[in-house]
Amino acid sequence: MVTLGCIANPEELSPAQLLDVARAADAAGLEELWLWEDCFKESGVAAAGAILAATSRLRVGLGVLPVPLRNVALTAMELGTLAGMFPGRLVPGVGHGVQSWMEQVGARVASPLTLLREHVTALRALLAGERLSVRGRYVTLDDVALDWPPASPPPVLAAGQGPRTLRLVGEVADGVVLTGGTMPDDVRRALELVAEGRSAAGRGGPFAVCTFVVLPPPVRAQGAQATADHLRAWADAGTTTVAVLPVDGDPVAVAAWLGEEVRPLL
Repeated sequence: MVTLGCIANPEELSPAQLLDVARAADAAGLEELWLWEDCFKESGVAAAGAILAATSRLRVGLGVLPVPLRNVALTAMELGTLAGMFPGRLVPGVGHGVQSWMEQVGARVASPLTLLREHVTALRALLAGERLSVRGRYVTLDDVALDWPPASPPPVLAAGQGPRTLRLVGEVADGVVLTGGTMPDDVRRALELVAEGRSAAGRGGPFAVCTFVVLPPPVRAQGAQATADHLRAWADAGTTTVAVLPVDGDPVAVAAWLGEEVRPLL
């Protein structure tokens, strides 16, 4: 069964408004709320902590944290803290970041692929309680381990669009985040590339596929059944979590409607 989530769009919502959307989603039975960490809006990690504390069952996805902005040890500390406090309710994702934004803050790197590989590999290991000494091109760790690794490490997802990144995500991550505008056929092609990476790395087991799906106003206007039918196309293509990006309406009301009326139809 596909998981249904909603995206809290930082283009529309201030940090102060996020809790209202989260509480509505939680009360309505929506399974996940996804946050962006767009520069220079709100912190994904800070917002996730507040939302997790203000809700009782809602999972919070981070889609995604830009790795050039973050030392991997700090990322592991932040995510490990939240995963330890709220077991099973955090779904972190990381990615290259928008390169023009990374340029603005002096964090752009020559090889985003190398950085993503090193960061995800180290992050997963630290969250799993391993002690690491690493000297990579971008990630350097000397006898580093979390004092309080989460008892159940969260899956680490990574965003990908291009073929090389999608293959890399298959190699090193626990799932992939596919951006808004990804159509069902695009999902199928992306998963073929992810599968190539997983095969090359000899990896098996569960793999999460979160796709951000734009919900056009004409579809939503047709009602819950039409919306569920629309979203099911992405599930049929291999998406395990459909994260809906509404483009009109009150975000609080839309989150409640998705949970109360659309979720049962999926």
